[in-house]
Amino acid sequence: MKHIVSMKWLLARLYEPDIVIVDCRFILGQPDAGRTAYDEEHIPRAVYLDLERDLSAPVAAHGGRHPLPDMDQLAASLGKAGIHHGMRVIAYDDQGGAMASRLWWLLKYTGHDQAYVMNGSFTHWKAAAYPVTKEQPVVIPVTYEPKLQPGMLADVEKVRTASREGSSMLLDAREPRRYAGIEEPIDTKAGHIPGAVNYFWKELLDEQGRWLDAAAIQRRFADIPETSDIIVYCGSGVTACPNVLALHEAGYRNVKLYAGSWSDWISYLDNPVATGEDI
Repeated sequence: MKHIVSMKWLLARLYEPDIVIVDCRFILGQPDAGRTAYDEEHIPRAVYLDLERDLSAPVAAHGGRHPLPDMDQLAASLGKAGIHHGMRVIAYDDQGGAMASRLWWLLKYTGHDQAYVMNGSFTHWKAAAYPVTKEQPVVIPVTYEPKLQPGMLADVEKVRTASREGSSMLLDAREPRRYAGIEEPIDTKAGHIPGAVNYFWKELLDEQGRWLDAAAIQRRFADIPETSDIIVYCGSGVTACPNVLALHEAGYRNVKLYAGSWSDWISYLDNPVATGEDI
């Protein structure tokens, strides 16, 4: 696995000086729950980064429910967490890897190669009787210098072109009922971007909620040619990130995130909406 590390791997390296462990736990609709859980207990040496305060910008007219953060502010948050380009960063959460994958994507987008997601949640870590603590680590702030990779990002115009002309494959990471428009518990419109196909991100996890192995991930995307130009989206650009990570794990290289995702798409009144199984 290139981007996913095991809990045993992390346990063996907990105190190596070039490791930064980041707790990304977050519950939608309960914005303080992740930080509260971190304060109660976390993996030793872990720092905390918040999805909405650190890894997103405030909501605006466009950009979706979790717009990408201002890059200078993100750099400040990463530097305050002790992250610079010489560090190996391992992210974890308790949400199947969705929040951790958001940090992974932001690190990759800002040019940080040594970014990883732990295979297993904090709950799995505790169940294995691995160490936890409530002690806050002492972190020496450093300077993080973003080196943006624009090829990893798709804007709404590129998505419109892909939807209209089929120039890129659109991959919807949401659960099938939301994709089909049968139900929509969060956003103001139900359905999907015309032309998109559905690859629910949680199907990358096994019955215990851990990532599938590399061979199974490859099988998951076997119908997609490796040369495809792929744009991944979800509701707000967060749960799309596990699919982006997994596609990279499977060897795909032309993979972009539509960061605003469905919540950005429907903020433009003229954008078309498809429902049902129609693509």
